[in-house]
Amino acid sequence: MAKESGIVFIGRKPAMSYVMAIITSLSASNAKEITLKARGRAITTAVDTAEITRNRFIKDLKVSKISIGTEEMPPREGENRARMVSTMEITLTKK
Repeated sequence: MAKESGIVFIGRKPAMSYVMAIITSLSASNAKEITLKARGRAITTAVDTAEITRNRFIKDLKVSKISIGTEEMPPREGENRARMVSTMEITLTKK
């Protein structure tokens, strides 16, 4: 859960951990915008985190941008081809 200038990287922790990171980041820095970044299986957690934050905690938070893409990952040990991994960025903006 690295936070650098309004970015929260989503990983394997429960969604509520990231919800608290968003709330803390928005209240501490008085920032108007925060971006959630996720890859692979963590994309579902990123979507859950954004929706929980919007619907339960910060009602005036809106999804301003969603971008999807694919990254090429180096081959794992024992594999000979690179892997393609889906990526997603969700930008939340406070009114």
